[in-house]
Amino acid sequence: MLKLCSCNVRDQVQASVQCRFPDSPGPFPFSRRSPVSVSCSPPSRLKLTPVQAVLSSQKTEVTEVVKSGSGSLADRLRLGSLAEDGLSFKEKYIVRCYEVGINKTATIETLANLLQEVGSNHAQSVGFSTDGFATTPTMRKLHLIWVTARMHIEIYKYPAWSDVVEIETWCQSEGRIGTRRDWILKDAATGELIGRATGKWVMMNHDTRRLQKVSDEVREELLVHFPQEPRLAFPEKNNRSLKKILKLEDPSQYSRLALTPRRADLDMNHHVNYVTYIGWVLESMPQEIIDTHELASITLDYRRECLQDDVVDSLTSPEPTDPAETVSELNVTNGSAVAREDDADCPKFLHLLRVSCDGQEINRGRTEWRKKPAR
Repeated sequence: MLKLCSCNVRDQVQASVQCRFPDSPGPFPFSRRSPVSVSCSPPSRLKLTPVQAVLSSQKTEVTEVVKSGSGSLADRLRLGSLAEDGLSFKEKYIVRCYEVGINKTATIETLANLLQEVGSNHAQSVGFSTDGFATTPTMRKLHLIWVTARMHIEIYKYPAWSDVVEIETWCQSEGRIGTRRDWILKDAATGELIGRATGKWVMMNHDTRRLQKVSDEVREELLVHFPQEPRLAFPEKNNRSLKKILKLEDPSQYSRLALTPRRADLDMNHHVNYVTYIGWVLESMPQEIIDTHELASITLDYRRECLQDDVVDSLTSPEPTDPAETVSELNVTNGSAVAREDDADCPKFLHLLRVSCDGQEINRGRTEWRKKPAR
């Protein structure tokens, strides 16, 4: 048994991560044959950072699992688990340096990837496939897959490098051909709500590429993992996740033409991953907005598959003002000028991704922006 002791907590964590064992392919703080106990008992004047707290908690939990010999290595390392009722899944993530963008915070693509990751881990934790995105036994037998139909993400505070984000997710039915997934994002150190998201997936035949209704057999496989009563990340009436996205009419005010998918953009279903569309939408945003604002919310409606050989145009224009919406906002604020000032500071845009050669609509989107906070 290797025992490390130091007053410097960071040195203890780094030393534990750098331990190597002959039967281990790389640096791990433990091995299956030789569990390591790390003594981290700092004086009371030292306070663990969120990252150190997560690592310390992880080492304790993992050591217990290693001793029991249960679960895969990924399960032992993962900082996530099902809720007691088995109907939702929570997982913690540390923001890495390569996930941070020009604002010195995690990018929207990073957070969208984390949503996808925790959703997939939730599916695996209830026994769905590891070689596809949450496919049930019946779906695999019938060559059925899930494809994204709509995504809505709102971020209230972007986490910075080394911040720890806790994400909770759950699924439920959404009509006859789809399922819905919701997410809640919190700062793991403070419990502060920093974001919410919701998405809709529909079923498609992998061979014919045609949409298909969710059969009773598949629905029965799913329902056991769904809340009995609807639980929504956005329970408010008329919230932005429900807003219809108007089609952007040509010519657009801003554009970025001839975007092409990279091999790395393709997912295991051989089509462009939905997170790639977010990056393409933002490519045609005006630079003056990127310089002074940060993305507050994004909604994407997926209209068509995008494959590796497609060439894509990204179009963007300011969203036309809806007179009815303006009246509603003024009523909420008793007719004050606050609504107008907020609207000026929070510009809204419509987006369109289309196939360059024939103009087929791939995706339509809507974004809202807010002034960057002082850092």
